Amino acid sequence: MKINSTEWIKKKNSIFNSIFPREYNFEDMLAIQAEMTLNGVECFLKWLENNPVTEPLALEKNAVDVDSMRHDMEEKLINAFSTPFDRQDIYTLSRNMDYILNYSKETAREMYAFGVAPDDAILNMAFALHSGTKSMAEAVKIMKSEKITVEKKIREARKHMHEINDLYVTGMTEILNNDNAIEALKKREIYHHLKDAGRALQRTVDLLHKAVVGLN
Repeated sequence: MKINSTEWIKKKNSIFNSIFPREYNFEDMLAIQAEMTLNGVECFLKWLENNPVTEPLALEKNAVDVDSMRHDMEEKLINAFSTPFDRQDIYTLSRNMDYILNYSKETAREMYAFGVAPDDAILNMAFALHSGTKSMAEAVKIMKSEKITVEKKIREARKHMHEINDLYVTGMTEILNNDNAIEALKKREIYHHLKDAGRALQRTVDLLHKAVVGLN
């Protein structure tokens, strides 16, 4: 009986995994991190409801908790004999998820330090970031079992990433036409952090897509 290349690779991987079983479930670890990242972005949205803004202590604690989880996963990644997909891709996927949360945290810290109140552009970019992160987190949870749904969630996340870019341009256009140069400089910094969070989401989704394509 003739065996095609895909079947041969699956059979080879099955034999390899039976001899060298995976010690750690990295898919579950990534799913946990994705959920914690989503919780962090939700914490950021809730923080934005305060006006004037307060020190973002809860968001900073969330970021510390995620860092602790990531460091544990990185140690396991170094020691693991085999991984479900490329080791470097697992690390980079995790790292870019972390950037989503870090940029959210830095946005909050600078808003508090600079005395910047949430405006429509900030709120709308944050909502779009939350929606995109939610789609990403849902995709990570089912990355191995429901590829068709994962593809749908990736498309949803990318749509929200484009929203962030459009909102950034609209917001920048408005503040640059404002006579208050100091306020424009402050808000430009905030807008840019939110755009960077969107870029981190984009890189996360691109790596997720690559991983899903490569999974058997």
